[in-house]
Amino acid sequence: MPSFRLLAAALFALALCGAPPAATAQSFSDIQRKDIEVIVRNYLLAHPEVLEEAMTELSKRQSAAEAEKHQAGVTKNAEAIFNSPRDVTVGNKAGDVTMVEFFDYNCPYCKRAMTDMMALMKSDPKLKVVLKEFPVLGPSSVEAAQVGIAVHMQDASGKKYLDFHQKLLNGRGQVDKARAMAAAKEVGVDMARLEKDLASPEVRATLEQNFKLAEAMGMNGTPSYVIGKQVVIGAVGVENLKEKIGIARCGKATC
Repeated sequence: MPSFRLLAAALFALALCGAPPAATAQSFSDIQRKDIEVIVRNYLLAHPEVLEEAMTELSKRQSAAEAEKHQAGVTKNAEAIFNSPRDVTVGNKAGDVTMVEFFDYNCPYCKRAMTDMMALMKSDPKLKVVLKEFPVLGPSSVEAAQVGIAVHMQDASGKKYLDFHQKLLNGRGQVDKARAMAAAKEVGVDMARLEKDLASPEVRATLEQNFKLAEAMGMNGTPSYVIGKQVVIGAVGVENLKEKIGIARCGKATC
């Protein structure tokens, strides 16, 4: 006869693994189920470390599943992620590693991410950076992203766009269409053309593409990055990004 401990642990494991309730309900009578519930409760109270071990294992499995989804999304959509003509490319456009950043102009963490990006481009002359508008923080963010896309439509080099990008992320307060238009004017874009481009289907198509890519990779916040086959969520800092770039470049954190 199996020990109560083994039985309790097995039942708890089944619960964590999502075993269908019907599968166990058919195996025991009502009295047996009540007895087992008491056994499980008493066992867990006597050995609470089991819960911690189980949650650690669950976290590992969830992380592995997320990483698998990330990699599958990157592999399936690599061309649109790294080489879409709709996106702004800065840094070394012929670089050996591409860092893609999904950002929102109203995301406070994206301000830090912008500083990190500038530092990385300065220290790594082989780094290519792709910027993807990903306005997830409401209508004001969408308005600013639309202006950003229209700026890029008349700035193939990305130089004016990068100035525009820094002005908005270095500023204070809510970023909306008015703020974005003012920044566009400051960097010297053709405002009449900008107004025309804002109404073009290309603006909507760019945002739709970016949202679909983010969904495919399991992204729901900003900043988020794709570096090689790696998806990185959050403003993780320069050193962490350098490690990811190193892994993409030579298979290890430091090349």
